[in-house]
Amino acid sequence: MNTQSGGTLSGQTVLVTGAARRLGRAIAERLHQEGANLAIHYRRSGQEAQALAAQMNAVRPRSAEAFACDLRELALLPGLIAQTLAAFGRLDVLVNNASSFYPTPVGEITPEQFEDLIGTNLRAPLFLAQAAAHELRLRRGLILNLIDIHGFKPLKRHPVYSAAKAGLLMLTQALARELGPEVRVNGIAPGPILWPDGPMDRDLKARIVARTILKRVGSPDDVARAALFFVRDAPYVTGQVLPVDGGRTAGGL
Repeated sequence: MNTQSGGTLSGQTVLVTGAARRLGRAIAERLHQEGANLAIHYRRSGQEAQALAAQMNAVRPRSAEAFACDLRELALLPGLIAQTLAAFGRLDVLVNNASSFYPTPVGEITPEQFEDLIGTNLRAPLFLAQAAAHELRLRRGLILNLIDIHGFKPLKRHPVYSAAKAGLLMLTQALARELGPEVRVNGIAPGPILWPDGPMDRDLKARIVARTILKRVGSPDDVARAALFFVRDAPYVTGQVLPVDGGRTAGGL
């Protein structure tokens, strides 16, 4: 990998899961702007993924391609890595961003919900990392996991999601030990950046923002710039998780 501060990502390939929308899209766009080729993974958002790839290719031909995959189907994950290699000839960075998120109050949790939340937030990042490990070792690459501040302290009514993200935090540290010294593994733990899809009480939003030190909501680009830091400017950083949360974790959540 090119690890010079301020250097270009030209010639490198990045696979971002869940890249069609929200934080994944912001990360993909930022890294593409810095010269990387993008493998854009999606599950349901095919139209948005294809539009993003077309937008990128209009700027730089043959620099992006969209790939569909249900990350809960473990047998399909090596194929996603193989498709990326077939399209671009290399893989330098794996960004595990795709995530399911919804409440699971105790007493109402179903096995299907458990399998979905653990599958997308913990199991898929592990098995994608395993599938990509050989190529990433060759490239002295990076795995970047999108965690959550609620991997540090649980979110009420979301015990399964919180447990999955806590597992991903530990997985980040464990993979850093397993894959070093060739592969760096780090994480980003976003705080109040984007509100969940669907209606949300205005007073609840205000209380969440009030718990941050900066007293405001962040932007997707705050997370994307943190991702760029890990990809381009942090060659001596591994096994670390960076909260991007306006100081909410420092304030005790």
